Amino acid sequence: MEKLRVLIVDDDPNISQLIKLYLDKEGYETETSARGDDAVFAFKKNPPNIVVLDLMLPGMDGWQVCREIRKTSTIPIIMLTAKDETFDKVLGLELGADDYMTKPFDPKELVARIKAVIRRTQVAEQPKKEIAFPNLVINMSTYIVTFNGQDLEMPPKEIELLFFLASHPNTVFTRDQLLEQVWGFDYFGDSRTVDVHVKRIREKLPNCEEFGWRIKTRWSVGYSFEVK
Repeated sequence: MEKLRVLIVDDDPNISQLIKLYLDKEGYETETSARGDDAVFAFKKNPPNIVVLDLMLPGMDGWQVCREIRKTSTIPIIMLTAKDETFDKVLGLELGADDYMTKPFDPKELVARIKAVIRRTQVAEQPKKEIAFPNLVINMSTYIVTFNGQDLEMPPKEIELLFFLASHPNTVFTRDQLLEQVWGFDYFGDSRTVDVHVKRIREKLPNCEEFGWRIKTRWSVGYSFEVK
């Protein structure tokens, strides 16, 4: 069985190594980062199963890191900080953190919380294989897109791109984010690849606005699957 991966983000090497030691003993695969911007890069390059995230970081603070992760992922985040103010906890949770621990902490309790959060998200994350909107069904089990009752001829990447956008309605993604999510982080193609695929998808979904949804161009940013 593949090991679960934990990204530990803390600029205090003693704390990072302490957490790493306990998690390694529990059989997790761990990666550490001491800067917020480095953590975002590491996350995109090789997404973990959970992030342990300190708030006070150089380069980019923990709140900013959380925002960046939540733009493209629902992977669980446990915030770890010396701050014990209610405002900080509420802000962290509102930004999408799944749990919150205050330093100093018991490493055994942190491990227990990591297990609990992963267990909860694995139960909740039964991945959708089919998404339906008025006059549109995208089925990833069969790789079939049905529009106006007719199955469309679409290559896999067009289906995957449409499915990803439709899975995050009204969320704007840059071309680079779409390349990473649909084509993979190591894809070396031009970002115009996304434009070409979106153009072809639109040609196959004419007059979709009348059904209350469409792929919308966000000028100078990217695309979103807009639902009214």
